[in-house]
Amino acid sequence: MVGKVVAVMNGDVPAYGLWFLAAVNAGVFILFAFSFFKPTTARDWRSLGAFSAFVVALFAEMYGFPLTLYLLAGWVGSNFPALDPLSHDAGHLWPALFGWSMDPHWSPFHLLSFVFIGGGFMLIAVAWRVLHDAQSKGSLATSGPYARLRHPQYPGLALIMIGFFLQWPTLVTGLMLPVLLVMYWRLAKSEEREVEAAFGDRYRRYARAVPAFLPRPASRLIQAGGDRGVLFYQPGVRT
Repeated sequence: MVGKVVAVMNGDVPAYGLWFLAAVNAGVFILFAFSFFKPTTARDWRSLGAFSAFVVALFAEMYGFPLTLYLLAGWVGSNFPALDPLSHDAGHLWPALFGWSMDPHWSPFHLLSFVFIGGGFMLIAVAWRVLHDAQSKGSLATSGPYARLRHPQYPGLALIMIGFFLQWPTLVTGLMLPVLLVMYWRLAKSEEREVEAAFGDRYRRYARAVPAFLPRPASRLIQAGGDRGVLFYQPGVRT
């Protein structure tokens, strides 16, 4: 601790070992996700818990202990001798992998990460309002994002995690990401069985017309027979 204080006083700010900063950043994003996601069921809490584990692993390497950089230090040092392999900038691995000498904070990957992260939070927030309104009326959520996707909350979480990975890739989060995506897929299937049991044919017609995770580009709104006032997106039908 004394060494860190001296380093800061001399202008040599340490790049890592900043565990308080790691905890604060992880806490901010987890609380941010909590406020957007508003978990109410055990499934919701499991989804948020998996996302929280990803965020903690990310910021633990970003500010605490750079495991990925330690493992790749020899490769970074031999291929990019001008770059300190244990510097904070080296943690933005994508520019180094492409041989770019630019400030990594202005790289296309870093800028694109903001689009993914912001878009993911916005999708979750809008979807939650639609779902909450539908649940309060005891009806099926089919408007807003639910008119395009059956499970918009999971693509929202995926966008955020992919955005973080574009910004700061690590071996741990790279291994976690596909596992979490499979977990969200399984949670969505479990959720569908419950909703189908509650709404029957109405949900089955909705599921046939609306994809689960990726919106169909060629579609238009049509009236779903038997569901007065409910509009679904039908693929392959053009105006």
